[in-house]
Amino acid sequence: MGNLEIIANYNDLCGECPVWDELLQQLYWTDCVGLRFYLYDWRGNRHEVVQQGLEINGFVLNEPTGFIVTNNSGIWSWEIAGEPHLIADHVDGKKCQMNDCTSDPAGRLIAGSWFYDPNNDFPRGDLIQVETNGTVRVLDDGFKLANGLDFSPDGRTLYFADSAERRIYAYDYDVATGTPKNRRVFADVPIERGLPDGISVDSEGFVWSAEWYGSQVVRYDPDGKLERSILTPAKQTSSLTFGGPDLTSIFLTSASKSEAMPLMPLNYDPLNGHFGGALYRVISEVAGKQPLRTRIQTPTETS
Repeated sequence: MGNLEIIANYNDLCGECPVWDELLQQLYWTDCVGLRFYLYDWRGNRHEVVQQGLEINGFVLNEPTGFIVTNNSGIWSWEIAGEPHLIADHVDGKKCQMNDCTSDPAGRLIAGSWFYDPNNDFPRGDLIQVETNGTVRVLDDGFKLANGLDFSPDGRTLYFADSAERRIYAYDYDVATGTPKNRRVFADVPIERGLPDGISVDSEGFVWSAEWYGSQVVRYDPDGKLERSILTPAKQTSSLTFGGPDLTSIFLTSASKSEAMPLMPLNYDPLNGHFGGALYRVISEVAGKQPLRTRIQTPTETS
C-alpha cells in the first residue's frame, strides 16, 4: 500500500462522495456543508471548484450526461451549466431528506434518507430507489443515519451503512427487478472505533469503509471480517472511491468542521486535533471495480 498524499486541500467543511469518471479520467467530490463541488483532472493534474451554492450530499454520473444529486431537499437531475430539476421530494408521504447514493447495475438510483437528531425523537429513514423512468419507491425502512452504499462486482449484493447503528448491512439484490431482500448484518463497528461512513467495493469483492471519528479506512472480506486498516491524518475521514487509469488510486474525502455527537468513540476529543478538510490519495495493490452510472430519464429527455 502506497503512502498517503494530499491531492487538494480546500479545507472542506464536510468533504464527501468522491466519484470517478473513467471516460474523462476525472474525479468529482462535494463539500456538502460548504456548498462547493469540485473536479480533479487526472491527465492535467489540476483541480478546481466547478460549482458553488448547491447542496450536494450525494451524486452519481448519469447517462448520457449530467448527474443525479441527492440532498436534504430531495432527489434531482442536474447539469453543471444549468439548474437542478426535481425528481422527488416526497415518497409514500415521507420527505426525501437524502444523504448518500449509488447506481445499481441496471442504471437505477439507490439512496438513503435520514432524520437523525441526537437531541430529540426522530423518524427513521428509508432506502429509496429511482427507476430509470423516474418513478420512486421505498425499498426498506427503519434506518437512523443512512450513509454509504455500493454493490459487489457481480451486482448481486448491495451494501449499505447506517452510521448511527454503527453497522453495515448486506442485501441479496435482484438486478432484473431492482429488489433487495434478506437484509443482514455484514459488519458491526465497535464503540472504540469510528462510525461507518462512505463505502466502496473493490474488484475482489472486499468492502472498504471510511470511518468518521476513526482516522482510518478499513477493508472487510466478503464474509465481513476485518482484513486491514489504513490510518489517515483526518479524524473525520468521510468517504472513498477507486480511480485513476487502472483504478488503483483510492481517493479519500474528509471534513474540517468538527461534529460532536453522542456517537463519538470513547475518549474521542471533538475540540482538538486535525479533523480533516483535504482530498487524499493512496495507491492500492488491489484495483477497484468499474464505476456504475444511472440511466435515469431527465425532464429534458421526457419533455
